[in-house]
Amino acid sequence: MNPLWTPAQIDEGVPARDVLPALRAILRWSKGHLTAPHPALGRSGPVCPYTAPALRRDLLRFTVATMTATGQALHRLMSRMRLAYAEHASGLKDAERELLAYLIVLPRVDPLDAAGLNRVQEGLKDEFVADGLMVGQFHPRCDEPGLWNHAYRPLRSPVPLLAIRQMRDVDLPFLTESGHLRSYFERFTAGLPVRVRGQLVHRLTGTEATP
Repeated sequence: MNPLWTPAQIDEGVPARDVLPALRAILRWSKGHLTAPHPALGRSGPVCPYTAPALRRDLLRFTVATMTATGQALHRLMSRMRLAYAEHASGLKDAERELLAYLIVLPRVDPLDAAGLNRVQEGLKDEFVADGLMVGQFHPRCDEPGLWNHAYRPLRSPVPLLAIRQMRDVDLPFLTESGHLRSYFERFTAGLPVRVRGQLVHRLTGTEATP
């Protein structure tokens, strides 16, 4: 398993010298860009409202994947990281689990190869969402629009990376497929009857309602 580093370890220079610059670049981006407001964001508050509290409570973990291609090797690594994340999260309290995030930094992936990284993220999404997790892709060319301002590109990072975190109730706009919606409703509308949850999925996707 790839070693996971805390922000403090990265600041202290613990990781190997060949991966340290990429890790430090992403840590600076996390501490600076993600925790600050942005005029194009379309709402008040920081770009990511969870990053600052995650940093304060030491719930960000960083690792480096040294493969150069966005293919099956990366997919397999992310599946292993998903299991490691789930094991880590299982020992945390609910409030901590919501903040835990793994950032898998990819310094050798072509930063202009947006399509390749996007394909990996799409290929991983089903298995992650089924486990109540989100997997996101960040890179310099990421064209995913902001939720509040579609002209803003919030997922652009200085080095390509994939991120793992727990699914949150605010993630509904990012879950458009019927299987993803069912996973969401199982977690966040547990008090509703199964038939009602199925009807909600049907109304949002047009798929057959659960009997």
